[in-house]
Amino acid sequence: MRMSNMYMPTLREVPTEAEIPSHQLLLRAGMIRKLVSGVYSYLPLGYRVIRKIEDIVREEMDNIGCQELLMSAIQPRELWEESGRWSDFGPEMFRLKDRHEREFCLGPTHEEYFTDLIKNEVNSYKQLPLYLYQIQTKYRDEKRPRFGVIRAREFIMKDAYSFDKDEEGMKESYKKMWEAYDKIFTRLKLNFRVVEGDSGAMGGSDSHEFMAVADTGEGVIAYCDNCDYAATDEKAKVVYTVESNEAEKEMEKVYTPDVTTIEALEEFFNIGKSKFGKALVYVAAGEPVVVIIPGDRELNETKLVNYLGIPEHELAMADESVIEEISNAKKGFTGPVGLKDGIRVLVDSRITKMKNLIVGGNETDYHIKNVNYGRDFEGEVVEDLLLVEEGDICPKCGKPLKMDRGIEVGNIFQLGIKYSESLNAKFLDENGKEKPFIMGSYGIGVSRTLAAIVEQHHDENGIIWPLVVAPYHVVITVVNSKNEEQSQVGEKLYKELKDAGIEVLLDDRKERAGVKFNDRDLIGIPIRITVGKKAGENIVEYSLRKDNEKEEIAVEEVLERIKEEFNKEGIKL
Repeated sequence: MRMSNMYMPTLREVPTEAEIPSHQLLLRAGMIRKLVSGVYSYLPLGYRVIRKIEDIVREEMDNIGCQELLMSAIQPRELWEESGRWSDFGPEMFRLKDRHEREFCLGPTHEEYFTDLIKNEVNSYKQLPLYLYQIQTKYRDEKRPRFGVIRAREFIMKDAYSFDKDEEGMKESYKKMWEAYDKIFTRLKLNFRVVEGDSGAMGGSDSHEFMAVADTGEGVIAYCDNCDYAATDEKAKVVYTVESNEAEKEMEKVYTPDVTTIEALEEFFNIGKSKFGKALVYVAAGEPVVVIIPGDRELNETKLVNYLGIPEHELAMADESVIEEISNAKKGFTGPVGLKDGIRVLVDSRITKMKNLIVGGNETDYHIKNVNYGRDFEGEVVEDLLLVEEGDICPKCGKPLKMDRGIEVGNIFQLGIKYSESLNAKFLDENGKEKPFIMGSYGIGVSRTLAAIVEQHHDENGIIWPLVVAPYHVVITVVNSKNEEQSQVGEKLYKELKDAGIEVLLDDRKERAGVKFNDRDLIGIPIRITVGKKAGENIVEYSLRKDNEKEEIAVEEVLERIKEEFNKEGIKL
């Protein structure tokens, strides 16, 4: 491709809305453009990368016998009603009506659709296992789209589904997909971790997430260097040891004017945060709920939602009017003793082992000392409601946990019979008995992966694409397009490389050399050939974007050097 003919609207300045490197660089390199918040177009260079990611995904899916199809993004309400997710999915679902007032959604995911597809077509165990996938645009009305294509309202996703006759078969399918994902993200040159994930609205039992490690990632990972334990902070089990031999003391009300936070209470009582019982008030599915956790820890709202069995959008922090109604006190003085009758109280299990806690007094400007579970209050005891922290004990081996951040680029779920049972999708087993399909669901965020690669492969000058996904393999920069010798050498190399099957850009623009060099760094083409003053001697400059070491070589050597680079990367020409 000649850059003089190319649509590549690069930007010199960082767009003000772009917060993280991938968002900044994809915009500056002319690879994406925003239409409205959370909705992006992929321009020629960016779309070439998307297609290369898709090709790798397809190859590895096809290698395990997964068959590609393409389904509609428009799905009828009836399907989602059958699974119970029409209301559960909440405000993130784009909903619409046709001219006949029939309701549809723009698919945020496709479990229902795939299940409905096969239930009337696959009827025997002999047709199983069955693996199907698609690469398609998904839609979610994100409350706060951000970070460019990482959290967008429209995104490209590969979703696959497995249908098996029994649990053992489903676990084998899950293992195959896991291995395929390992190969995909390894080929894409991503530094990633596989971690236990929360199934959330997807349902089912086990799930794992493939997280591209990045300081800018929204996801938080807890992992252990001593063993293979790794989980998202939403999923990670918190080991919080409580040892107390204190005798229970008599409760005592204490005047605490305007002392409403744990930090202020710590200073007021001159005692550590772990001696407090923190009360958090929520409205869950329209009803107030008070949650009691140790004062030195944070609540894990995902664990709370899962325990309550409600969708995430049905949980919200209570406002001051609700707090005053249930506690007869202003915000900051709520506690488990003396709440209004009928209020649901959830208690983290560690609270039941702690002695002589300090809690809110349910009276403005008062707290209560020496409060003990069982004697002074009761509630629903939940094993673990806490958010994991760095240094917590690994639940698998007992060593300290470390924390990292990452971008979720893939996930795999053991769905079991959640969808097949609700949509009445059954087959006949070896004994002629009807049974529901045992399902798995497997997603890869293709557009998210694009951003994750940039997050891990860039420097202050621009993107550094791995050769396997680069929009073009080679850029030939003719320093002075008006110089006949330079132009001739550039044209000769351009034709030779194209004929060899190499994707090559020829920068033949009538621009200053500095502009050309800045652009090639910004767009991140891996192999760089500079045709300059020694063109008349058949000498050009050869360099790689990833290391910037420059070397003068003969024009006749260029093709072989490029082939060597391909061989190093394990890429066939």
